[in-house]
Amino acid sequence: MIWLLSKFSLQIVRRKVQTSRHSRCSSPVWQGFVLCLLTFAVLLPLSCHRLLYSYYFIKSWYLNSMSDEALEESYRRGQEALEFWQDQGSTLPAGFVNSDNQEKPELLVTVVTTLRSQGGEYHYLLQVMQQLVSLVAACQRPGCVQVLVCDVESSPQENEDARLLETKVQVVRRSLEELEDIRKYLNIFEKEKRDYVFCLRKGWNLIQPKNVVVLEDDALPTVDFFPVINDLLSRRFSSQTLYVKLYHPERLQRYWNPEPYRILEWVGLGLVGATALLLFFSACAALSFSFSTAHFLFLTLYVMAAVELLGRHYLLEARRLSPQLYAVSPATECCTPAMLFPGNASLRVAEYLDQVFCFRGNAKDTVLYHIVRSIGGERAHSLEPNLITHIGAFSSVRTNPSHPRLL
Repeated sequence: MIWLLSKFSLQIVRRKVQTSRHSRCSSPVWQGFVLCLLTFAVLLPLSCHRLLYSYYFIKSWYLNSMSDEALEESYRRGQEALEFWQDQGSTLPAGFVNSDNQEKPELLVTVVTTLRSQGGEYHYLLQVMQQLVSLVAACQRPGCVQVLVCDVESSPQENEDARLLETKVQVVRRSLEELEDIRKYLNIFEKEKRDYVFCLRKGWNLIQPKNVVVLEDDALPTVDFFPVINDLLSRRFSSQTLYVKLYHPERLQRYWNPEPYRILEWVGLGLVGATALLLFFSACAALSFSFSTAHFLFLTLYVMAAVELLGRHYLLEARRLSPQLYAVSPATECCTPAMLFPGNASLRVAEYLDQVFCFRGNAKDTVLYHIVRSIGGERAHSLEPNLITHIGAFSSVRTNPSHPRLL
């Protein structure tokens, strides 16, 4: 009798333990904890630790090697571009050939270049111009694109890459009198602004284009550069904007950012993702997630955290599938390596910049941003994802580190 009672008691205890385990495993709180643990402590670290713009990127392991690889790749492209232009005959597309009888082009691409104290062996200007040759060659319509190089080097030392190009491509420079005047400005940021203004006005007066793109000489265009530009110019907003920024540093593209529109995008993505997950989880009998306010809020925050830690930059890359998928948003403050000026907006920008003196902390990108915010009726926009790759590891304005790094 005692034996039967003890056996019965043992079975009851086992059932309670099993019931407790089942109850705990089927609890939404427990399942949510396991989901977060697997996502944020296992899956994302394993898949994102080599992604440069992810929070999980391990700088101490990969940054130096990835930076060295990027420099080696840029050096290789630079040497190939040097050989290309040294061997270049008269096979350039029509957009590179200056003709007095040529009609006003739909788009003028002005490449602003100057001599760098370091990094000359990378031949940034030659890389950009070689890329433009292949992109312009794809344009079948006459007068669709004209390319111009604006050499703003004011020191006695010659910009050798620009000299190499001038026998094949139209290159403009200041006169001797203008060079003497510009040398009086000791502030490098004011000089940079005046160089930019000179190139804006010179390109417009010389070519009389319908629209203008200004590239700095380390802004390498992507393969869909001109299709996206054409799509932008066909949109209604372009006729009412002062400029469209075609580049924003990838490290500054995160959702956790002062830009308010990104917060709305982030929340919207969380809501859509949470809805999709609830539909999926509700179909799984083993999971206890159901359509409730608490579950929906939890999954919204879960999705928002996951995409932020993964890196917004990598989500933006999916938009490259089509020019129509590129997003246009209010302009950001930094930076100006690639700018689109619809219509005659480049002349207005030149006039605005003439009215402001630049210095450290108030460079031309900051000035333009505050001009748009202070002048009624003016609008400015940014394009996402970037339409150029910034290849300049060595700056012509700021002090360069001994070993440039990607971040």
